Formats: sequence, C-alpha cells, structure tokens
Amino acid sequence: MNPYENAVKQFEEVAKRLHIEEWIINQLKKPERELAVNFPLRLDDGDMINVSGYRVQHCSALGPTKGGIRYHPNVSLDEVRALSMWMTWKCSVCDLPYGGAKGGVCINPKKLSKTEIERLTREFTGMIADFIGPEKDIPAPDVYTNAQVMDWMQDEYSKIVGKDVKAIVTGKSIANGGIAGRETATGRGGFFVLQRFLERTGTKAERVAVQGFGNAGRNMAKFLTDAGFRIVAVSDSKGGCFKAEGLNIDELIAWKMQNGSVVGFDNAEKISNAELLELDVDVLVLAALENQIRKENADKIRAKVIVELANGPITKEADGILFERGIEVLPDIIANSGGVIVSYFEWLQNLSNTKWNAEKVESELKEKITSAFDKVFDLARLNGNSLRDAAYEVAIRRVVDSLRKKFKQS
Repeated sequence: MNPYENAVKQFEEVAKRLHIEEWIINQLKKPERELAVNFPLRLDDGDMINVSGYRVQHCSALGPTKGGIRYHPNVSLDEVRALSMWMTWKCSVCDLPYGGAKGGVCINPKKLSKTEIERLTREFTGMIADFIGPEKDIPAPDVYTNAQVMDWMQDEYSKIVGKDVKAIVTGKSIANGGIAGRETATGRGGFFVLQRFLERTGTKAERVAVQGFGNAGRNMAKFLTDAGFRIVAVSDSKGGCFKAEGLNIDELIAWKMQNGSVVGFDNAEKISNAELLELDVDVLVLAALENQIRKENADKIRAKVIVELANGPITKEADGILFERGIEVLPDIIANSGGVIVSYFEWLQNLSNTKWNAEKVESELKEKITSAFDKVFDLARLNGNSLRDAAYEVAIRRVVDSLRKKFKQS
C-alpha cells in the first residue's frame, strides 16, 4: 500500500467511527490544492538536468497550511499527499491555527554541491512563489533541508515580492528571524509528553532505550538524562551500544561526532537495532525510521511505554498487538509535534516583529503540548481506546467541526 492510500485508509476508519458525513469524508480524502513543477537546473560543470517537485495543501479549514519541504530521490506526489494529510491532523491535535501541507523535490542532495543546492532552492521557490505566502502556506525544513535552505527560500521569495517577508518560512537561522530552541524542539516536546504521561498514570520509569541518535533522539536522550533517567542503550543506522549502569550521553554525543556512529563507545556492549527494541526497559524511544515494530516482533517488546519520536515507527498490525498487551504508545502525531509547535511560535514572532527568548519558547511549548496531550489522554481513558485512536479522533473532529461551520450548519 502506498503512503497516500495508507493515510486515506487511516482517516476513513476514524471517520466511520465518528459517523462523519460523506461530503466531508470525500473532501478530506483529497488535498484542496496540488502543484507539480518541472524545471531545469544548471550544475557547477555547466551541465543541465531536469528536476520535478511538488507542493500539496491538504486542508485550510483551520487556517493557512503548514509543512516541510524535503529533498530526496524517492519523493513522489503520493508521498507528499500523505504527509500533507498527516500534517493537517498534527496541527489540529495541537490546536494550532494551521492546516496541513507538504512539499518535496525529487533529487539526491548528497550528489549536489552547496552552490547547486542553493540554485535548486531558489529555482524551486520561484516555481511555487504564487502558491505560498505567510498567511497562505508556510514551508519549513524536512528531510535533507535545514536552516540554510530556509534562509535561501526566504531571501528568494522576498526578492520576488519586492519586500522582506520573514514569516514566509519557519526553521530559519536565528540571524534571519529564526527562533531559539527550534533545533531541540522535537526532542524537548517528546520529553514533555512522556513526562506528562508518567505524571498522569503514576508510572515509575528509570531505564530508557533510544533507537535513532539523530537530532530528535540525541536531544531527547539529553533531556531524559538531565531529568534523572538512565539511558541504557542507544543505536543509529550502523548499530547500537548497551550499558546496564547507563551511558554518559555527553560523551556519547562527542564519540559519535568523532567516529560517525555510537558503535564501539566506552566499553559498552555492541547490540543491533533489533536487539535494542526488545530490551527489558521502562521506556523505548523510537527516533529512527518507519515500520520498526511490526507484527513479527511486537510480541517481543518488553518496554512499558513507547514514545514515537519518528513518524510511523509502528505498523498498524503491531499497534493492535501492543495495545492488547497493555504497552502504552505515545503516538507520533503528538509525541513529535514539538517541531511544528515551535515553528508556530517563530511565525508569530515574525508577524509581530518581536523576539522570543529560549525560556519563553520552552515554557510555551510545555504548556501547548501538555494541554494537547491531556485532551487526548482524557478521551482515551473515557472511551477505553488507545492514545493513537484518541489523538486522531481529537484531530479529525476539530477539522470536521470547522468544515461544518464554514459550509453547512451542524
């Protein structure tokens, strides 16, 4: 099943449970607007290649659309459609005044020089400039795009419209209107969600395993360590390391920067990613790739709580098995929403021409994500559902209510 068909099926299951009208289901199954572009790109050696890209706006019922732009050779229209739909639900569950959007360029940025990536970014921005805007559709970084790419987008868009428009993208550098704490927002948000879950349930947790040691996993491991948790295992794409008495995260970060992997760290035992998933720990943080826990290994998971810091790390079949076994999953739709919440703060900062400090960003993020989690948790406990089912119900109901009010009285 391709990602778009999967996203539609996921939505239809919730819609059926909520008895949503057919016209709304049909509206939300398809994006409101799609733009496909094709343009030539000059390489440093003078050769020309042709590049395809997309920007999809799924739903603007709650406000302007919001979502990242990725540079990846496997980008497809269906992938971008699916990601835009998931962004609608993510923004909605967090009570942000946004709909979902996503963009992508089908190219391998690892084969491009920095100047070629800049030319690519400026060309793509020109192609989609009429489609985006600070109160229409606001891009952000995603796979293989970063603050530098956002700075180029912001600069090119500003040249096109003839004025400096900081709020056209989020995830910019601090010097160019970015916001303090954006780099750590996803990890910090996941930490706040876990912290709130443990408070609400009275669950005792100390031992943690973290799969994935990129930006999100690394930062969450740091926040957990600072809060007194013991990180006993960490892994990246090359393998993992285990130490029962706990890993020194600061030293591990330095080791990975020097050696390119966590493997071989500090006399720790070498383990595989598969072995890390099955460790006897209190909390398992999934911060790597999708489909890591499947029906084949779901019955071997021993963690009490799983935090989905990555997108879609648990398959639908595995989700049902974990729920039946009483293992709590803090779903990606809310657990990794720290990034888009802090992007919202950056957008507000730009629109009001003010500057937020790191303390304000952290306190506002904690309040926003904790409030969103409480609504999801209360509904899950009321209905006896999983936190994922409750999160999708909260998100979809909010969008549906808005559509009803706009187009037909409920």
